[in-house]
Amino acid sequence: MALNSALIRSIRSYFVKTNPACSIIASRNFASGSDGSPKEGWLSKLLHVKRVEPATESHSRALANKQVVYEMQVHNIKPDRMGDYIKLSEHHLRRVHDNPNMPCKLFGSWSTAFGPQDQAVHIWAYDGYKSVKEMSELLWKDEEYLDYKKQRGSMLINRSNQLLLPFNFWPEPEIHSPGNLYELRSYYLRPGTLIEWGNNWARGIKYRQSQNEAIAGLFAQIGELYVVHHLWAYKDLESRRQIRESAWQKPGWDDLVAYTVPLIRKMDSKIMIPIPCSPLQ
Repeated sequence: MALNSALIRSIRSYFVKTNPACSIIASRNFASGSDGSPKEGWLSKLLHVKRVEPATESHSRALANKQVVYEMQVHNIKPDRMGDYIKLSEHHLRRVHDNPNMPCKLFGSWSTAFGPQDQAVHIWAYDGYKSVKEMSELLWKDEEYLDYKKQRGSMLINRSNQLLLPFNFWPEPEIHSPGNLYELRSYYLRPGTLIEWGNNWARGIKYRQSQNEAIAGLFAQIGELYVVHHLWAYKDLESRRQIRESAWQKPGWDDLVAYTVPLIRKMDSKIMIPIPCSPLQ
């Protein structure tokens, strides 16, 4: 349902009356075209009723074309045990990552700085689902791992994991010099909208590569479903602000926002710092 002139004027009038600050937003998003007709901005696009297109193939076939499977582990740690946890986990993470007989590699490991507190996030990369199964069987026979798991258990409040696939359009991460912070943005989508999300971001990822900040785009296969994670790298919070604001100056970014926001049930963000053994620094 497209917005006609009368409806646009009504919405603009309501915004300005209820909050004068909205006059700036209304002017930006309900501007007129060169012929005097209403020019559709991102907010008007957001108000469109858009039918979810039916899927014709599985998400794994439509959105991922790589063998790799990722496991994201989230550990919520007792506040007074964070230092002990990192010291203990570093040894285990390095031991597994450096062992050529272990069928997985550590992609990255972080502790949270902003967002959920006293939390660690680990992402492992496997060469397919067979490697996930093989790794699980190896760990249950590994006495050193079992001892680590027992010690770790006394430090945790709870933990969870997901198995994820990478979007096929997401660029390979660039090698970054040490000293970065990472943002993990998680989107909880309405069921049935993952294909639409992927199609829009396949066209829009180019707007977020100015500083090689795009690290990973992943979607859940096991665990809570219709969940998407975007991982970004920034030098600091100020560079994050500048990069995100500059995206709005690029024609087409507003379309991406307008067409993906209605797909989201909820979202969250966390700023994370790499722990010393993380391959991503």
